[in-house]
Amino acid sequence: MSSPPERPGTRHLVLRVAATSDLTPTVRRFVLRDPAGRPLPGYEPGAHVVVTTPAGHLRGYSLVDPGGPAPREYVVCVRRDDRGRGGSRSMHDDVTVGTDLVVTAPANTFALRPAARYLFVAGGIGITPVRAMVRWLRARPGADVRLVYLTRSPAETPFRDELGGPGDTVHHSAGGGRLDLWPYLAEPADDLRLYCCGPPALLRAVRAATAHWRPSRVHTERFAGGTEGASVPFTAVWAPDGRRVQVPADVSLLTALRRDGVRVDASCEAGVCGTCRLTLLDGVADHRDAVLTGPERVGHVMACVSRARTSEIVVGPPRAA
Repeated sequence: MSSPPERPGTRHLVLRVAATSDLTPTVRRFVLRDPAGRPLPGYEPGAHVVVTTPAGHLRGYSLVDPGGPAPREYVVCVRRDDRGRGGSRSMHDDVTVGTDLVVTAPANTFALRPAARYLFVAGGIGITPVRAMVRWLRARPGADVRLVYLTRSPAETPFRDELGGPGDTVHHSAGGGRLDLWPYLAEPADDLRLYCCGPPALLRAVRAATAHWRPSRVHTERFAGGTEGASVPFTAVWAPDGRRVQVPADVSLLTALRRDGVRVDASCEAGVCGTCRLTLLDGVADHRDAVLTGPERVGHVMACVSRARTSEIVVGPPRAA
């Protein structure tokens, strides 16, 4: 089994699938443990790992349990998408109990921050990091936590038996149409933090409904990769030869560079594996990945998902480690 491409600071583990179970007809739970029984690197709620599937795809999956300093297992849930690029199909079709998988140590770009109150909005499989956060908070005395969980139907609702306590809302669009989020978001407060994870349409709706909130109180994450935001056209200058590449609003930097003849390696194309890292030489990037740390974001960009906050950015090949 080959390991995913190395990037600075990444630690790779070989973990064995200890158990699997189907939470819904399309969502499967995988329990990963060290083959020798050793404890695993710790993590906090909101963290994710990058898994190399048996077919060679690199995919990021949130850890659904609250975590701790030395957990004995990592648990991820994978929704099968037959229209995707094959990563979820490989996890469902090729992985069984006893399969060894290459997994990165956990990283966290969706971490909980201190607050007196929390409101969580999760859409579909976006419940995975939210479940870890809600369980961690509710295990603490006096936690003020509300959950709004949106799915298509009861049969397509992972963890439906444990979520939806007093004050929570679990809404199924197949029976009730689209839920009006405004009553939940109309009144911002400086002691409240909002966390939302789900598909782009949900994140856009939440961003629109919280335009009057302080930006620092709203935290969003897509199914894969980093934060959601509006996309606008920009120009990318390829530093080695000075060519100017136009990046339309609906085209990724990775695709635009490749169309113009610039070779850029990539794998997941979802902002989680780190393969398409480029050096950022000038301009300000709009980072939407789940790979780069705060200091790394000053001089790097992930071409598959990240964009530009300035009208022009200058990028080049990744620096040697």
